[in-house]
Amino acid sequence: MKVGIYKEVQIDTSHRLLHYEGKCANLHGHRWKVEIWMEGEPDKTTQILIDYSMIKKVVDKYDHQIILNEEDPMVPRIREFHEVITTPGDPTSELMASLIRDDLYAFCREHGIRATVPKIRVWESPTAFAELTE
Repeated sequence: MKVGIYKEVQIDTSHRLLHYEGKCANLHGHRWKVEIWMEGEPDKTTQILIDYSMIKKVVDKYDHQIILNEEDPMVPRIREFHEVITTPGDPTSELMASLIRDDLYAFCREHGIRATVPKIRVWESPTAFAELTE
């Protein structure tokens, strides 16, 4: 039996876009809303596909963090005072959707969970989101 589940997680982060001309080139913060759809075969004993709290735990690695492009010259200086999560490119909502999806797949592999992420949506503001579908 294949089932689908949905989980919403909100995180607060700061970032900037190194290769962007405009306000987002400055370090600033967002309350990101992350919506995750997962599908797969639930565990035969528990009838759970993946515990909702585990989805939240995967996404929470970004909560209250500074997220910057790995090429950003601010990274070494900020690391003198605070941890920085670096990304392979500018940490846009599009890239964040891809990274979170990859994190979820890695978690599922590590825990023997047979699930896919057919859709993930990362809201950068109440009026703007990026959606990744498979």
